[in-house]
Formats: sequence, structure tokens, C-alpha cells
Amino acid sequence: MDRMDHLEHLDKHLVDELAQVARETVRDELREQTRKQRRKATLYAASGASALYAGAALALAVGLALAVVLPDWTAALITAALLGVAAYLLRGAARPHPSGPGSGHRAGGDAPPVPPVAPEVPPMPPVAPTAPAGTPTAGGTGPAAPRQDGTDAEGPRERG
Repeated sequence: MDRMDHLEHLDKHLVDELAQVARETVRDELREQTRKQRRKATLYAASGASALYAGAALALAVGLALAVVLPDWTAALITAALLGVAAYLLRGAARPHPSGPGSGHRAGGDAPPVPPVAPEVPPMPPVAPTAPAGTPTAGGTGPAAPRQDGTDAEGPRERG
């Protein structure tokens, strides 16, 4: 029995050691991935800031160029309108579009909403079935429901 206790102790020690190695390996791998992603995020942020300043400089250049031939307020107004149109087009390009040939979206704008297709309804007879006189209808008690064509199922019929 002494030998079995010794083997259990070794097994426990081995499991603990393997768990510790696995934890350290996973921790190191996550640290490495986080470091790479942090660097990538920093570069994207710097790129976005540079693009923002480049866009501002371009807008200023367009405004100054227009100010040569137009009054200053008109040049600023035209520049603002151009930036607004660019923002609208970029927002439309950023929206997710449903894929497929029948999506109904046009290039460059929002399409009118397409009504949802109703599920196919099984064919119905033009006239509701009538029950013989004195028998209750499917709803429970009472006389039969009036017909859709306006004639009474129990009343006299005209022949023409």
C-alpha cells in the first residue's frame, strides 16, 4: 500500500506541474497577442489622426482656391457643402448592404423599402360552407354564418 500512496503523490505532483506549465504558456501567448494588437491599434489611430489633418488641410486649400474668384463666405459655404456630400457618400458606403441579386439597393443611395413577401396562403373556396338547418356551426352554437355573396343559405332563392 505504501507504494500506491507514493504513485498517487507523483501523479498529483505531475498534474500540478503540467497545469502550471499550461497556464504560463497560455499567459505568455496572450501577452504576445495583446502586444501585437496594441501596436496595430496605435498605428491605426495615428493613421486616422493624420488623415483627419490631411482632410482639414485639403478643405482649407479648396476654400482658399475658391476665395480667389468668389467672396470668402461663398467659398466657405461651397467647401462646407462639398464636405457634407463627401460625408453622406462615405456614410452610405460604410453601411452594410444585403447581398444577393434581389436586394433592391441602388448604388449611391438608399432604395425604397421592399415590402416583405407574405407566405403563400392555401386557396380558399369563394363561399363559406353552410351547415344543414338546425345544426350548429363550427364555432359552437347559433345559426350558420351568412354567405359572402349576400344570399341567405336558409332563405328562399330566386330563380331568374
